[in-house]
Amino acid sequence: MPSPNSAFEKLADLGRKLEALEHAQSMLSVDEAVMMPSGGGEKRAESLSMLAGMYHEMATAPEIADWLAAASEEPLDDMQQAAIREQARVYTNMTCLSADFVRRQVTVRIRSEQLWRELRAKDDWAGFLPAFEGVVAIAREEAELRAKALGLAPYDAMMEQYDPGNRAADIAPVFARLKAFLKDFVPAALAHQDEKRARRPLKPLNAPFPIDKQKALGLAVMEAIGFDFDHGRLDVSHHPFCGGVPTDVRMTTRYVTGEFLSSLMGIIHETGHGLYEQGLPKEWSHFAVGKARGMAIHESQSLFMEKQIGRSAEFWEWAMPLIREHLGPASIEGWDIDDLLLHVHEVKTGLIRVDADEATYPLHVILRFEIEKGLIEGTIAPKDVPEEWHARMVAYLGLETRDNYKDGPMQDVHWPSGAFGYFPSYTLGAMTAAQLWAALEKDHPAAREDVRHGRFVAINDWRREKIWSQASRFSTPELLAKATGEKLNSQYFEDHLRQRYLA
Repeated sequence: MPSPNSAFEKLADLGRKLEALEHAQSMLSVDEAVMMPSGGGEKRAESLSMLAGMYHEMATAPEIADWLAAASEEPLDDMQQAAIREQARVYTNMTCLSADFVRRQVTVRIRSEQLWRELRAKDDWAGFLPAFEGVVAIAREEAELRAKALGLAPYDAMMEQYDPGNRAADIAPVFARLKAFLKDFVPAALAHQDEKRARRPLKPLNAPFPIDKQKALGLAVMEAIGFDFDHGRLDVSHHPFCGGVPTDVRMTTRYVTGEFLSSLMGIIHETGHGLYEQGLPKEWSHFAVGKARGMAIHESQSLFMEKQIGRSAEFWEWAMPLIREHLGPASIEGWDIDDLLLHVHEVKTGLIRVDADEATYPLHVILRFEIEKGLIEGTIAPKDVPEEWHARMVAYLGLETRDNYKDGPMQDVHWPSGAFGYFPSYTLGAMTAAQLWAALEKDHPAAREDVRHGRFVAINDWRREKIWSQASRFSTPELLAKATGEKLNSQYFEDHLRQRYLA
């Protein structure tokens, strides 16, 4: 046990102060999205900016480097050593960019994102291009600075901000295999879907669905799958999200009366995020090692709930009586489970990533991964992005985007805001979810039967042991390998898609 005056305890004390600031920032941000009146925006921005400045100043103080060096020489147990390693990684990432560079970066990013919001609606790529060139240039500069500090290749250094341990050399071949599979699979899934619909036409949903009844249904599902309402709640916002802190998880959804599936699936997705946060080790919440392990793992937990469980036939066998109970018998009158699954399992090609289904979504992500990697490495120029986008969209999904910029390279906020290296997380999360489900079924063969009867305790206990309790003790690839016994393998995701969409 480190002494009260040890370097480790100094870092622990700093961590508690930073955790308090994180809590305040998080709750102010949640309130802004859910409750704040429009007139509160200016002062809220000032408060959040002030807190962010205080946090950065405290988290990058020069003496922290001395504490980290001293703590590494102290007699620590395995978890304490892991805490110091992760704290050192975070500190290096926070201090490798100078204050002058960050100021320049913020200015460029704000200008780019503001122009994007104005010009996307006008489909004005030419007007946006100078700002985009600026944001790519500053991102390349950031990548070089981070690469030098971290000893990584530039694009790997950018991915490190979102998924520690992931490397392009490992991801690229996995994505290449998945891309080749999906280019054949998607047409086959669409043909199979057409055959099923010829035998059983798609029935319209029996709208309207009152919002209060949809909310009651969502809360019942959340409770059943294990969400702790003593440490979290569900609200409404324009864009669904999961925020707050592990002891006070704030989730949101949005409702439309014309259908209930989008709201319910959104709730299940966000509950996956919330369960992960609630399952993190509370005794380490003031250290970086006690926080969630990056975007791909977080996304794997939400997609595990939404895709592996929430869109399974077994789940809907259990959920259909709940729908009748909360939405009323008329809500699905004349329906059986196959009618519902035609909606839940719909596959369709489209230009917009956020509207894509689980079969086509990875192709949208792989397209962006290939382009942004080229942008950071300098093999693709910003001016050439529309043509690169168009060519890949035609090759991967058979759709054209030439001269359609708002539905092509201008559709996402990530690049205009400078978030390069983020996109792989989405599909890595989906693949990880499938691999985790396969590993769960090996350890717990009754998993599908549990879902069919609304039993989620054993499933959650397995994830708590393998993922949630481990927090950031290991890198993203190490965590997956320890949980499943092997590194990332696209075979599990491919098998999952075949079973769901071709059977």
